Amino acid sequence: MILNEERLKVNVTSEIGTLRALLIHSPDSGLGKVVPSKAQDWLFEDIVHLDTMRRNEYDHYVKLLLYFLDPDKIKGRLQQIDSHEADRNFYKPDHQDFYASDKVIEIQTLLADILEDAGIREKLTAAVCAIENCNYRLQQQLIETDPVELAKILISGSWQKDQMIFAPIPNLIFSRDIGIAINDFILLNKPAKKARSRETLLARYILFNHPLFEAFRDKILEIPENLHIFLRPGDEQGEKTTLEGGDVMVVSKEHVIIGCSERTSVSGAHEAVKLLFENNVVSKVTILKIPHKRDYMHIDTVFTQVKRNVWVLLGSLAKTEKNRRGADPISWFADKKQKDKTEIVQFTAGKQKPRTFDTIEDLLNDVSINDLSSPEPTQFIYSGNNEFPFDAREQWTDSCNLLALKEGVVLGYDRNDKTVEAFVESGFNIVKVTDLLQQLESGDVTTDTIQDTLILMPSSELSRARGGFHCMSLPLLRDSI
Repeated sequence: MILNEERLKVNVTSEIGTLRALLIHSPDSGLGKVVPSKAQDWLFEDIVHLDTMRRNEYDHYVKLLLYFLDPDKIKGRLQQIDSHEADRNFYKPDHQDFYASDKVIEIQTLLADILEDAGIREKLTAAVCAIENCNYRLQQQLIETDPVELAKILISGSWQKDQMIFAPIPNLIFSRDIGIAINDFILLNKPAKKARSRETLLARYILFNHPLFEAFRDKILEIPENLHIFLRPGDEQGEKTTLEGGDVMVVSKEHVIIGCSERTSVSGAHEAVKLLFENNVVSKVTILKIPHKRDYMHIDTVFTQVKRNVWVLLGSLAKTEKNRRGADPISWFADKKQKDKTEIVQFTAGKQKPRTFDTIEDLLNDVSINDLSSPEPTQFIYSGNNEFPFDAREQWTDSCNLLALKEGVVLGYDRNDKTVEAFVESGFNIVKVTDLLQQLESGDVTTDTIQDTLILMPSSELSRARGGFHCMSLPLLRDSI
């Protein structure tokens, strides 16, 4: 194993505390095999050019993460790494020159580690082959494959001279959706779409079997299926128990926001609330129901946090309506006629009567003031600077889906011009990632001195997959704020 498992801690108590460790997955060869007829089935808006996505976009993300989280892996080496861009060995988990960080942790590396165990290799391969309807002979051949190569196969679907033996799982780059760290617990998710079932299986095996997570196995929470699902007619999402990480935000040590969306069902939110309360993970959960539309997908496409008093938000979903019902998520949101309305209900452990909020701004203002004790007024930065049609256009390309490296320092796409204007008007500095990498390498700036900054990342190919850097991160450790 190349990772030092003794150094890992899991503890996330906010969306903005200084990031210390996270899980990511760099774009693999499977993304380069998505065909137009399957793109939407595999949850992409379009086919992507893999080489551009890697070299011009995602590789910058990896380098920036290393400067902030594990500078010893990159400081003093930037010119050398960039000069060897043709082979990209620095980014390849199966190569001896791979950066191999125990803070910027590559999922494929963890998968290869656990496949070294013959028993795990046999069980996991059999499970994947069952999901993918592989024949028995192929299953046996895969079991006998080198663990490092097998990890690549199970992720990309490619085997022996790029032969496809099952579908790729291109959404694994959106590592947020497979699980979420809440304090020192990890909540495993239940994906809504069949295209993500294999990545969830791989995540379960990694979390329950890799030594990196050995100290936290008793704190891995799995959402059960609703006991009556098998007896219910129809195939409505509301009938299923689904929950994805883009709909879970840890806004404070005691408070989690869960979205009911296109991908997370009311049943999934209900089961998550029960798990979190029964295990004393948090004392407060807010359920935020947004329209079940591809436009919004998860709540982190609608808003994310920048500072304890600053949020980036889609203004057109700001107004909601009260709707008073029972004291649990299922009874509250049972009316299917309400599916296109935004509703906000907050549940507190031990209290029967939930609290409601009229608007998303009201909720986020309450978080800033009462959960995070912000001494400054709450400030909202709107997608597209709150101008139609730019608000909708830029929300579609993830203007609201930002990852905080530390409080006030966030990553976003460079294509959302009006949102960038809104950040400038709110007093933020703007810097392109390519310029910042050079400044960090030269020492002109340090990660400690960067404040109130939006870092712009290239996005022509990544944005085709409908996910920003909040989606492309599974934080495991953040400093308390």
